[in-house]
Amino acid sequence: MNVANRKCIRQLSIKSMKAAKTRNIIAIIAIALTTVLFTSLFTVALSINRSIQEANFRQVGGWSHGTFKYMTEEQFNELKTDPLIKRYGLRRFVGMSSDAPFNKSHVEVGHSDANQAHWMYCDPVEGHLPAEDTNEAATDTRMLELLGVEPVLGNQFTLTFNVDGTKITETFTLCGWWEYDEAIVANHVLIPNSRAQAIYNQVGIGNGIGTDGMTGSWNLDVMVGSSLHIERDMDKILENHGYQRESRSAGSNYVSIGINWGYTGSQLSDNIDPITTIAIVGLLLIIIFTGYLIIYNVFQISVSNDIRFYGLLKTIGTTGRQLRRIIRQQALLLSLVGIPLGLLIGYGIGIKLTPVLLSRLNGVVQNTVSASPLIFIGSAAFALITVMISCRRPGHMAARVSPVEAVRYTEGTGNKKSIRKAQSGASLPKMAWANLGRSRSKTTVTVISLSLAVVLFNMTITFTNGFDMDKYLSKMASDFILADAVYFQVGSFWDSDHALPEGVVSMMKTQPGIEAGGRVYGKCSTVEEFVTEDYYRAMNSKWNDKETLDHAVAFMEKNEEGLLADRVQLYGMERYAIDKLRVLEGDLSKLYEPGGRYVAAVYSENDYGNPNLNSHWAKLGDTVTLRFVTEYEYYAPNTGEILDPNSIPDDQAYRYRAKTYQDIDYEVAALICVPHSLSYRYYGADEFVMNDQTFIRDTGTNSVMYHACDTKDESTAAMEAFLSDLTNEQMPQFDYESKATYAEEFDSFRNMFLMLGGVLSFIIGLVGVLNFLNAILTGILIRRREFAVLQSIGMTGKQLKTMLICEGLYYALGAVVVSLMLSVVFGPLLSNVLGSMFWFFTYRFTVLPILCVAPIFVILGITLPLTVYRAVSKYSIVERLRETE
Repeated sequence: MNVANRKCIRQLSIKSMKAAKTRNIIAIIAIALTTVLFTSLFTVALSINRSIQEANFRQVGGWSHGTFKYMTEEQFNELKTDPLIKRYGLRRFVGMSSDAPFNKSHVEVGHSDANQAHWMYCDPVEGHLPAEDTNEAATDTRMLELLGVEPVLGNQFTLTFNVDGTKITETFTLCGWWEYDEAIVANHVLIPNSRAQAIYNQVGIGNGIGTDGMTGSWNLDVMVGSSLHIERDMDKILENHGYQRESRSAGSNYVSIGINWGYTGSQLSDNIDPITTIAIVGLLLIIIFTGYLIIYNVFQISVSNDIRFYGLLKTIGTTGRQLRRIIRQQALLLSLVGIPLGLLIGYGIGIKLTPVLLSRLNGVVQNTVSASPLIFIGSAAFALITVMISCRRPGHMAARVSPVEAVRYTEGTGNKKSIRKAQSGASLPKMAWANLGRSRSKTTVTVISLSLAVVLFNMTITFTNGFDMDKYLSKMASDFILADAVYFQVGSFWDSDHALPEGVVSMMKTQPGIEAGGRVYGKCSTVEEFVTEDYYRAMNSKWNDKETLDHAVAFMEKNEEGLLADRVQLYGMERYAIDKLRVLEGDLSKLYEPGGRYVAAVYSENDYGNPNLNSHWAKLGDTVTLRFVTEYEYYAPNTGEILDPNSIPDDQAYRYRAKTYQDIDYEVAALICVPHSLSYRYYGADEFVMNDQTFIRDTGTNSVMYHACDTKDESTAAMEAFLSDLTNEQMPQFDYESKATYAEEFDSFRNMFLMLGGVLSFIIGLVGVLNFLNAILTGILIRRREFAVLQSIGMTGKQLKTMLICEGLYYALGAVVVSLMLSVVFGPLLSNVLGSMFWFFTYRFTVLPILCVAPIFVILGITLPLTVYRAVSKYSIVERLRETE
């Protein structure tokens, strides 16, 4: 007879579930703990992602999806109506102030409408944005502090700033202010559009765009439908209106765009690579597998316990499919309790853990906890998937068993083993070992579950111990570097206007405890080299398309051999700095010769210290001709007419060439890499290093880019204090960098990963311990009648407890052994993966975490069996003998 009544099957499922209350509690805890694992990790991950995004937005300057840049008013008004744009804002750049007291700040004067100001974090906490046709301005508290103005509405302040090459001074009335956020790169002074237009008229820009291509233009910041496809939507908007962003020379329909790289979702969708994909998928699989181990074990043992019940159902016509449905419905009913419970507990853990983790991170926004619905939807979905996967095999087991086998089933009867006569009797340890072998799948799952947490913990310690501070600090070649603040600012370009005065160098050199130090001179006036067209195209094709390169090559000067004249950057180094260079080929000794005509060609390197041998054309022993230009002349390419550079018409095509110059030949004595901390800190041209005397003589300049030094350990703190006072109190236009700041950054980074890995290991460890408890508990409950039989024929309670303790210790020993084996196998693989992700990682094998965890496993192996047995032994032997399944 085929039972096809779904209602009957549902009732059978509910009633059989009610009869197994202990199993239900364990299963609910298992499902809840699996959900806790997902929820807490998703909460932490999305909160950290949100915090990183907020920090990114502050570096970018706002959280709009993207910007259509440097447009005319007509283009602005045309594009803002596109249906793909959900919201838009206006930004017009006016000028910048870089003179003291703003030399360490990025100060922008401009107009922004309400949307744009909001997206740039410029929401006044007091007052309002400037009204049109007034001299009002709004800014942040840091700007007001530097100006010495109290944040009181109505106060006036005067500001000098550069507008397209013209310095002007304007007085504004404070109409609103907001709190300074040190994470935001720029300080904004917002003025009305009418005032901005008056300034444009004052400097001669009018309704046009300045010579810098930025001042006076209209910038359209937009929010599109989703952050996952910003670039696609912005390209479509341009296409809808007949514009393109590929080539400026293609016509007047060129519009530049900027995509907000702060959105991590956009970055991930655009730049996801196989390693990142594998890492994400691997983490999810580990979590699913961890949950699978315990939930599968619960249902597997439950089916084994109820196998006689399923056999009796089969004798009355229940099909295997219906039996699988019974188990699946029980799993779903238990999930209705376990998953919501796990979501609540997991989110609670996540919101408590996130601030602790964020406090360990540099450069992120603190106290940011995500409440995204994705946390709960994703966690519930993954937990439910894990439950469904976990109950599949137990369902098949119940469906396959025959009624006769089910009635005679006891744990382990499926194992067919040869019978041999024991010579030494049945000892308690041997009986315990034999008991584990009766259900090998349960034993294997339990041991693996315990081992997984230990392996993850061991890998976490291996990972964080592998963070090599020596490698990390290798980027910081000197203990201290002192320079003008502009030298250290990202996006700024050092020039002779920001040279370090000799007086300041002398102050630093007179400090006690300096072991060695030296100046590095920088060259900012024009120096040219001569390179082949193929080399020029190869080096610049990363940033320019073929059309742009064709245009550039056509306008470049060539020498008699047809080589292109291209700009170079020079270093003039004293011996201290020369000794810090990494030699790839050759010998630096020739560079020590004062006035010697020798140079070292600078090759770039990646984060791992691997040089790019194609990053420079000069080879060891080559003769390099450098042209030091003191004057250029401008001419019309078609007629050759010499033009006055101060009065070239806008529609006049022109080229320029060296008029007054000196060509000097140098021998390439070495191929080298310059440590990043000693470099220009930006890449723009081929570079050569020469000694300081040759540099000063041949360039005719002596601008000190920075002074670097090493100090004795006992003098490091005093030097740190001196430079801090010098750059913050005495001469704030200067700044410094030290190894101590790099070391603090390194420790923070390492501790963050240690905490993340520790939390993950702890949660998975709880799953493992619960699995261990489940195996012990269900093993004892299933064998209650068996234990009663053993006691009825003479086994004492002490002997029974000893046997159970041996079983627990075998589990613990097995987990330790498996953990050691997995660590030995996966350790080198982890080393390769992490070494490719973190350039400062050095693999160091360790088993110390496993040895530290082993005593905990031993304690669990003793206490858990005793605790469970004590609960079972409350019933008499007769009562247990009378039990039926």
